[in-house]
Amino acid sequence: MTHINFFESLDWKCPKRGASLEEVHKSISVPKNISFWRKLLAFAGPGYLVAVGYMDPGNWATDIAGGSAFGYSLLSVIFISNLMAILLQYLSVKLGIATGRDLAQACRDHYSKPVSFILWVLAEVAITACDLAEVIGSAIALNLLFHIPLLMGVVITIADVLILLLLQKKGFRYLEALVFTLIITIIGCFGFEVMISRPDIFPLLRGFIPTAELFKNKDMLYIAIGILGATVMPHNLYLHSAIVQTRNYDETVEGKREAILFSTIDSTLALVVAFFVNAAILIVAASVFYTRELHHVAEIQDAFTLLSPLLGVSVAGFVFAFALLASGQNSTITGTLAGQIIMEGFLRLRMKPWIRRLTTRLLAVIPAIGVIVLFGNQGVGKLLILSQVVLSLQLSFAVFPLVSFTSNEKKMGPFVNSRLTKGVAYLVAGIILILNGWLVINTLIG
Repeated sequence: MTHINFFESLDWKCPKRGASLEEVHKSISVPKNISFWRKLLAFAGPGYLVAVGYMDPGNWATDIAGGSAFGYSLLSVIFISNLMAILLQYLSVKLGIATGRDLAQACRDHYSKPVSFILWVLAEVAITACDLAEVIGSAIALNLLFHIPLLMGVVITIADVLILLLLQKKGFRYLEALVFTLIITIIGCFGFEVMISRPDIFPLLRGFIPTAELFKNKDMLYIAIGILGATVMPHNLYLHSAIVQTRNYDETVEGKREAILFSTIDSTLALVVAFFVNAAILIVAASVFYTRELHHVAEIQDAFTLLSPLLGVSVAGFVFAFALLASGQNSTITGTLAGQIIMEGFLRLRMKPWIRRLTTRLLAVIPAIGVIVLFGNQGVGKLLILSQVVLSLQLSFAVFPLVSFTSNEKKMGPFVNSRLTKGVAYLVAGIILILNGWLVINTLIG
């Protein structure tokens, strides 16, 4: 049996048309007969777009709150969440490359229309929560750097639609290059912050060991689940399964196997970078605020105000805010792409990119403006953390279908999950479900 006939015999036939992000589908060539490193470079890019979601402004809020309140203890949550993310993004890569479908298309094709519709609504809620974090983070950064009122900053964030559209027209590699540049900027900023904050090494290392207090302290659990929601993000699973298909790899078993290998290396390296950024944010909060018994520093604005005087370095606050602005703008790109993929995949509805972007952004701008008007600047930080908890609550509705599809031999053929991968994947999905259930029950009882 030839490779083409084999794939046509699967439960899902590999589609030649109707791919999400059709304008960039298979648009990046992968040269044959080149070295390992050059091939890795050809596949590099999608992983960093995914990694952006793991260092967005929502992460900042939860990491700062966790570091100031509980010291280095929640480093273990960041580490475990990152391992979960690496596994789930690997499954997203496999689904997209092996079947030629992204997760949204796979859900539409597998489930009944009512179930598929519900999953679409939940995915849109996740996109809105994610975009809300980007809006608030960018507005806060503009306020801290240029003293622009938060309300005006929220409105200004609508203008990034034009920037994104310009880059999309130039080509997908331009988007990837911009994302990578902004990631390097964030790394440089937080490398500086960690260096001047001088954390205690041994307490820091102990923070990577999980503690039983996590399940006894409701406030700690709330922030921990916020970190989980900010780290393993549902929209990234939809995004990654689509953008790995921008590479023009061979549609054969060997070609797809090679594409999965290099795409997995790309995403794993990118998520390691994201882990260090997340850990750095929490480490700075713990070493600067927790050690000085400032346990209630949960607002990004408060962190900005206190960093320079506490550290005795005048530019510490500026560097912090500049990294926040880079983070917010970076996340805008991936949020837009994920929203487009979800709408096209679930509904087969293609909208002009600027309409889709504007719709998503307005859904985030409206609650942000409402909170600022009703509760002032102090309510924004709480809304930022809440957005990450909402993301975490949506996560199971993306994770379980992903694990189910990639564990189905009829759909995946030779790329089906091994027993070990399947078992670990369902364990991760179960842990996420249990933690979210625990949070809901405790919140309702409280």
